[in-house]
Amino acid sequence: MILENYYKIEQNRIRVSREQASDFAKRIANDFNPLHDTDSRRFCVPGDLLFGLILNRYGLSQHMRFEFSGMVGDGVELHFPDMDGENLAILDDNDKEYLRVQRSGDTTTDRELINSLVQAYVSFSGHAFPWVLVPLMEAHGVMINPDRPLIIYENMEIHLDRLDIDNPELRLSGTCFSIEGKRGEVQLNFTLSSNGSVIGHGSKNMVLGGLRPWDKTRMDAVVNEYLERQKQFGTD
Repeated sequence: MILENYYKIEQNRIRVSREQASDFAKRIANDFNPLHDTDSRRFCVPGDLLFGLILNRYGLSQHMRFEFSGMVGDGVELHFPDMDGENLAILDDNDKEYLRVQRSGDTTTDRELINSLVQAYVSFSGHAFPWVLVPLMEAHGVMINPDRPLIIYENMEIHLDRLDIDNPELRLSGTCFSIEGKRGEVQLNFTLSSNGSVIGHGSKNMVLGGLRPWDKTRMDAVVNEYLERQKQFGTD
């Protein structure tokens, strides 16, 4: 994976086209959320791609937290500040904030490590739907709106014991699902390993909107449609 293929940069302004966002979602993250389709009216850039762009620009720190405050739509130019501090805010031309980053500890700019970690993370993240989220929803007797599914990437964090690692792997270590009315919050916890040894941990948090009582027939239809999109993409 070459991250530079998925954005354009000029004077510290980064722009991701619909085609780049869609290609990253499908080819790298195995994410077939319709929001990332080039013809979607609600198109937005995948949060996992923004995660990768931050690491590509500022390096990988031992402790990092990413808070997503807005969806990056078509034509949005993001300002990546020159400052190299512990707190970063990613804004557009109108000073609207889309992402806030906190980081501490040692930092590496090793491109090979960063690319492999981004690849490992987005592969883990893209596996969430349907394989993790659907069983969670069923266990709690709720589901997202099948006609207008809404799953929002809220925040994620990563903590590494050290940075002299290679071949990082992520494994799900636990889940948490809290529900308040029609809103649900899901936390996916994971461990990071290098050559068989655990060297860190992290979590990804998402908001599920429009919850309603579980309906297996309707949810199965959503999952089947999603898997069919994957299959069709693989045969194009």
